[in-house]
Amino acid sequence: MRQLVQTPRFRRAVRKFVARNPRLQERIEATLRRMEQDVFSPDLGTHKLSGDLFGLRACSCGYDCRVLFSLEKDARTGDEVILLHGVGTHDEIY
Repeated sequence: MRQLVQTPRFRRAVRKFVARNPRLQERIEATLRRMEQDVFSPDLGTHKLSGDLFGLRACSCGYDCRVLFSLEKDARTGDEVILLHGVGTHDEIY
């Protein structure tokens, strides 16, 4: 099980996104729990990104909601962590 690490940018993005779409708060939280259990679960639709976002991945937390993240090594422990970068609609993320 990988640990989730929220960047300050991710926290700001969540606050702004949920302020515009309050009904998505629970869906985002559920998606983050599923990511922590298995980031490659088929229901998340995890995929690699290319172009300007090369090296990052995205998964779905609903019809028009995406979570942007990367898989990184924790320098202290050597464990792989999920570094959360952003959340938003398809157009906002891509």
